[in-house]
Amino acid sequence: MRNPVLVFTACCALGACATPRPTMGHTDGGEAPHEHTDGIARAKLGQKVFVDGPHVTPLAVLEDSRCPAKVQCVWAGRVKLSVRIHLGSRDEDREVILRQPVHVADGSFELVEVAPAKTTEAVIPPGNYRFGFRFMGGL
Repeated sequence: MRNPVLVFTACCALGACATPRPTMGHTDGGEAPHEHTDGIARAKLGQKVFVDGPHVTPLAVLEDSRCPAKVQCVWAGRVKLSVRIHLGSRDEDREVILRQPVHVADGSFELVEVAPAKTTEAVIPPGNYRFGFRFMGGL
């Protein structure tokens, strides 16, 4: 006969190995985890995220004029986002535009990705947006 305590302990140990770890931008609000392996910190609206220096909270989508997928456009469009940048002793509310770096503290802060892709079928609900940020600190 097997020892039930040993079987239970083995099951718990193996179950812990199979538990997926959360990835950046996939939490349920609040502050996102500090881990991002590709150098991009991801967050949804209202979610505070650590961006290799400052913490940033996306506040509102001010403009999303990106060209929809599977459509030929003359202009690619842009995404303009209101963010709060937490700089330790103070916060700054700024407007950032996709792929246009801005000077923050001792470095350069950039909105580098926006998901999901825009389509012609429907407007993207604000809660479905995910944003990727990068900070390149000074020397």
